Amino acid sequence: MSNATAVVRLAAQLGRDRANTWATGQLRRDPLARLRLRAGRVNPYPIYERLRATGPLTRARTGEWVTTNHHICSQVLRDRHFGVRSPDDPMPVPGAELDLSMLDRNPPDHTRLRRLAMPAFSPKAIGGYRTRVEKVAHGLLDKAEQRSQFDLISDFAAPLPIAVITELLGIPDADVDDFSRYGAVVGSALDGVRSIRHAKALMLADRDLQRIFTELIEKRTVEPGDDVISHLVGVLDEKLTSYEMVNMCRLLLIAGFETTVNLIGNGTNQLLDHPDQWALLRDDHELSPSLVEEVLRFDPPVQRTARVALEPIELDERQLVRNDWVITLLGAANRDPDVFADPNRFDITRKSASEHLAFSGGIHYCLGAPLARLEGAVAFRTLAQRLPHLRRAGRIVRRQSITIRGLSRLPVTS
Repeated sequence: MSNATAVVRLAAQLGRDRANTWATGQLRRDPLARLRLRAGRVNPYPIYERLRATGPLTRARTGEWVTTNHHICSQVLRDRHFGVRSPDDPMPVPGAELDLSMLDRNPPDHTRLRRLAMPAFSPKAIGGYRTRVEKVAHGLLDKAEQRSQFDLISDFAAPLPIAVITELLGIPDADVDDFSRYGAVVGSALDGVRSIRHAKALMLADRDLQRIFTELIEKRTVEPGDDVISHLVGVLDEKLTSYEMVNMCRLLLIAGFETTVNLIGNGTNQLLDHPDQWALLRDDHELSPSLVEEVLRFDPPVQRTARVALEPIELDERQLVRNDWVITLLGAANRDPDVFADPNRFDITRKSASEHLAFSGGIHYCLGAPLARLEGAVAFRTLAQRLPHLRRAGRIVRRQSITIRGLSRLPVTS
């Protein structure tokens, strides 16, 4: 299918999105709808509290069930009676829409695809990358320190995980700016297509990534190396189709750095908002892993996900029918007062922080969680060691998304 045809399909989706946006405008008293407004994108947490006051499980005026409750979110994410795709929804047609690989698959396809990628992202395998991550982090700050001020996102938070995931996948000569743009475009599409311009940007990013991975797969077929793509090439046609492999590689790339970029950005932003916590980290660098968990709890990169009932099921004494969707507001669940004491306080010494749902749960638990945790801990430790007097040097710019929460710009000076 041509790119032009795909853009037309996305434009049709845009029409539906605009209709939903109009409906959202009519439902301003609905807290869920208010998340799409600017105030909700800047700070969704007060809106989450209004939703929490309506009960653990409520129905939005647009039909979906919504929960801010940690226990219910966890139950929905882990229960096999829920899936990420409706049983009545046809699988993606090649070229017609953005295929998110295992992220958008129910078992058994999800099980098969995830099993192929798991070995490269195991805690043991990722642990071997610590020295590489530390070297990249220090190298980036060597360059940043030469300037009076720099952008923490484009000069540190983005290039660090991009360098690591591209090496892990076996992508040579990766351009940080290009890959940052791909990540931002694909991540923004999780909220829906906003405009024809957005649709075209998504198609161009998809086209470039398809070309990069198609060429790399061909190369690794004749010249295998010690990387994820070479491993996947070994099972091509036997356990994986060429179409599935390209889409899996794209997902592993984008997911492999998008979470970490926003983890580092959100975490640094919170540290600068809470100088007492920044001082704790400066005095004790061993708090960096605990800091990672608290950032993931307090201001997670992924704010929401959704599951669909695969069959009738009772949830919190409500009867759901087949194809009922449940929106799990992870950012709200991570501040559930029944689980976290004083949940709106940012505390990098919090013992219960690791109970967060920032990496989802169940069979779709984030495959790259060990890598994100390692990169985040190294990044925060390195910042505290090298730039103890770090402070803001201008206005921050937030990403325009309600699903992915992060910064596109964080000017700082040391």
